Amino acid sequence: MSIFDHIEKLLLKAEVGKPLSRDEIIELLKMSGEYSEYLFATADRIRKNEVGNKIFLRGIIEFSNFCERNCLYCGLRKANEKLERYRMSDEEILETAREVKATGISTVVLQSGEDSHYTVEHICRLVQAVKDETELIITLSLGERPPEDYRAFGEAGANRYLLKHETASPELYKYLRPGCQIDQRVSCLKTIKALGFETGTGNMVGLPGQTYEILADDLMLMKILDADMLGIGPFIAHQDTPLAGIENDDIELTLRVIAIARLLTRNTNIPATTALSTLNPHGRLLALQAGANVVMPDFTPEQYKSRYDIYPGRTDMGSTKDIIAKLEKDFQMIGRIIDYSAGHRPARTNSGTVH
Repeated sequence: MSIFDHIEKLLLKAEVGKPLSRDEIIELLKMSGEYSEYLFATADRIRKNEVGNKIFLRGIIEFSNFCERNCLYCGLRKANEKLERYRMSDEEILETAREVKATGISTVVLQSGEDSHYTVEHICRLVQAVKDETELIITLSLGERPPEDYRAFGEAGANRYLLKHETASPELYKYLRPGCQIDQRVSCLKTIKALGFETGTGNMVGLPGQTYEILADDLMLMKILDADMLGIGPFIAHQDTPLAGIENDDIELTLRVIAIARLLTRNTNIPATTALSTLNPHGRLLALQAGANVVMPDFTPEQYKSRYDIYPGRTDMGSTKDIIAKLEKDFQMIGRIIDYSAGHRPARTNSGTVH
């Protein structure tokens, strides 16, 4: 059997819903670039069959860039003294949520560094205020918290929680996130899922020390957790972190991870991240043609947006109105349309069919 026939057989196996083994996932990650288009086309067909042709929008509000962690890859790390810190006031957050609502978008993502200034009571008041004022679906992305905090957030009205695992390798995780353990992260994700949140995880592609085997383990973890949302983006070195100067221009591998995530998880919501556009002006569109179905415009007020400096070279600057207008034009180019609804993950029966 030729290599092409073997790859074709693997992709057919995935398309009809049969599980791929770890070794088969590694084969798809490592295969020659000439076969990528077949992987992307398969993922795109599965995306269309499972979640449709619409692109769901989520409005992000990055309300604090304070962080108590010292992750080696992130510009928000506590040790970065060059970063001008900010916390939006509750009224600013509420006003920005109203702007999200005014565009017709149904979901707001409240995101920050791991900032204990925001007590569980404070976050709950904020969630309740946003819910009462806007009736938006609320996603929180605040990092690791005790189980009782997650429970309280849900009772206050939060619907979704995003907590990327970043890497499934215990050794790499421990190196990149000093003082942290992957087991604790996974425990948080399981708690969030058990509490009934639509749960998001995801990883970075291109990290120093990362291997194809580690990426396969990332993908298998996403499948095992039965995560509802998968945030997969490229590692981009920040100049004010210990990983400054490490090159990663391999958008191809990130697209492969997105595509294989679609093969494995079928009906999940997978964003085309802004970071992809930093590596390639068409990166977001390429991801949307390789299995992604969500885009997350940034509504953070202009005076704060540039200071939420996770990675350099962000391309989502400018007014949200202009950004959405550009998105609409771009999506039309690939035959897709914006859907302003909540875009919940479709329910599946035990047989695996969507109902």
